[in-house]
Amino acid sequence: MINKESAKKRIIELRFLLHEHNYKYYVLSKPIISDFNYDTLLIELINLEKKFPEFADSNSPSVRVGNDKNLDFMQAKHSFPMLSLGNTYNEEELIDFDDRIRKIIKDKFHYVCELKFDGASINLKYENGKLIQATTRGDGSEGDVVTANIKTIKSIPLILQNKNFPEEFEIRGEIFMPHKSFEKLNKIRTEQNKTQFANPRNAASGSLKLKNSSELAKRELDCFLYYFISENLPTNSHFENLELCKNWGFKISEHTKRVDNINDVFEYINFWKTERKNLPYDIDGIVIKVDNIHFQDELGNTAKAPRWAISYKYKAERVLTQLLSVDFQVGRTGAITPVANLKAVHLAGTTVKRASLHNSDFIKNLNLHENDFVYIEKGGEIIPKIIEVEKNKRQDNSKPVEFTPSCPECNTLLNKIPDESIHYCPNTNNCPPQIKGKIEHFISRKAMDIGGGEATVELLYNNKLIKNIADLYYLEHSDLINLERFGKKSANNLLKSINESKATPLPKVLYAIGIRYVGETIAKILSKYFKTIDALIKASYEKLIEVDEIGEKIAESIISFFSADENIELINRLKEVGLQFEVETEEQNEQNLQNKKFVVTGNFGTSQRRKEIGELVEKFGGKKVSSVSKNTDFVIAGENPGGSKITKANKNNVPIINEAEFLEMIS
Repeated sequence: MINKESAKKRIIELRFLLHEHNYKYYVLSKPIISDFNYDTLLIELINLEKKFPEFADSNSPSVRVGNDKNLDFMQAKHSFPMLSLGNTYNEEELIDFDDRIRKIIKDKFHYVCELKFDGASINLKYENGKLIQATTRGDGSEGDVVTANIKTIKSIPLILQNKNFPEEFEIRGEIFMPHKSFEKLNKIRTEQNKTQFANPRNAASGSLKLKNSSELAKRELDCFLYYFISENLPTNSHFENLELCKNWGFKISEHTKRVDNINDVFEYINFWKTERKNLPYDIDGIVIKVDNIHFQDELGNTAKAPRWAISYKYKAERVLTQLLSVDFQVGRTGAITPVANLKAVHLAGTTVKRASLHNSDFIKNLNLHENDFVYIEKGGEIIPKIIEVEKNKRQDNSKPVEFTPSCPECNTLLNKIPDESIHYCPNTNNCPPQIKGKIEHFISRKAMDIGGGEATVELLYNNKLIKNIADLYYLEHSDLINLERFGKKSANNLLKSINESKATPLPKVLYAIGIRYVGETIAKILSKYFKTIDALIKASYEKLIEVDEIGEKIAESIISFFSADENIELINRLKEVGLQFEVETEEQNEQNLQNKKFVVTGNFGTSQRRKEIGELVEKFGGKKVSSVSKNTDFVIAGENPGGSKITKANKNNVPIINEAEFLEMIS
């Protein structure tokens, strides 16, 4: 019988061996032992860990098999926002992208070309060489914590190899399902009489949210990493940082390439236009990034996307099918969307039966007739759309498709806003789909995050318990307990969720109430500027358009919304129940650091303290950047600051301050 000391020694040895074999097999694709021998070592480790639980380690190779614990995902804020990428489908827009950069960056620079993997984005956080957290993209600001699930993906290192990696960093990439794994999974689902996944992307994304990580382990997901983030970057080159990541055990695509100019980018794009079909996984385009990180900081970001990167998407596959009929749907804002019902056809891995027709102008420009044969494709290879009519197949007696003159739900005559293509139903307070749509939007996760969903709203509305968003806060236990699908527990959960939503901060409340054109970003801008809902209600058109990113259309929509008596009454009812209509006191700081760029480097006692300093920079209106350039305003230095950062600061005459001086600056 093995003693404790011998067991500990063997466990450490097995973990080291299995980490090495995982790296050689899943990252390098160069296994040096058979699957049988690997499994034998893994079983030995699992048995020893069960027998000696005092030697448990959350980053042991044994976690790769997952567990059958039912996980409810928590959310975590991203240290750096997970932005989207701007898309283009033609070379002219890439040339425009290149021209915009060259107007700002006068020095020579390189591009990095990467395959755009078709999967689910992931953010991995490491400390002292160990994986400590994995989060999904979520809304870009925060995502689901899926660490236990991610640890089952064998190409993701739990413990890094070699040395010289930063003490703390994050790395982002794409979780995807290889074609072989996808075919295997769908075969198993068919045998189990379950619905097949439509495509590998959906399979990968859905798998990440499985609450049983042992099930996810069976799905053979993979991961490429493509973006390294740290307060102390090893080099000023995005490409070279990725090369270093390979040495630490990360799976970086061998097809990532650094090029000299936009012509080289076009060569890369053209090569993969056909060669992508030979890859063992799906890509839907190419990502182009400026390599120099100082230049990335100088170019900056918009609210949604970096200005130093863009994605080129390949034109989608298209097929011919027949139009059967057209339905008209009513959205929460009253917008009427025509939808084509099509003869079922297979397209890019899915069966398509419906496609959006967008608006009346779209139908008119297509010259669409009843029973026409139409070409459809997936816009961005996701959403089906009609792109062309095959007029040679048109029937002689076919009539043009007419846009409905009245609302298909409440029969109210439609309005059309000048200079817009969309028709609206003006019956905002009595049209059922609009009422239900507004409530569904209000309770959604990105808004008030109230439990329930479409089915719950439908049930409450049909039983005449709610007719607007404020009615939710006046529901009682006795209203719910006898409803279909509601018991004591589900009634308590809904009421608890509604009550907890009262603490939701103003930006989300403003987004939730559903003012046309006021999305998440605009809601944040308005909240930061006006501080209270009352100030926003009183704001004149002239005052509104003074605010950055608030144009005429948004200003007019805000004034129109608050001019309606029923909306003011709604806001007053929401005030009565205690919703947050003022920016929290700690958010009302003077913007002492407005538009100033800061680099934080060195040791401030704890990693949490350094993070807090970065948060203070942003809280007082500044911008935290990762590297020093001529556009940096201050470097906040702790003990043992990064030597290269201090050198660059001195070279560019950037002031270097300590923590006390920074705190005095914002006091």
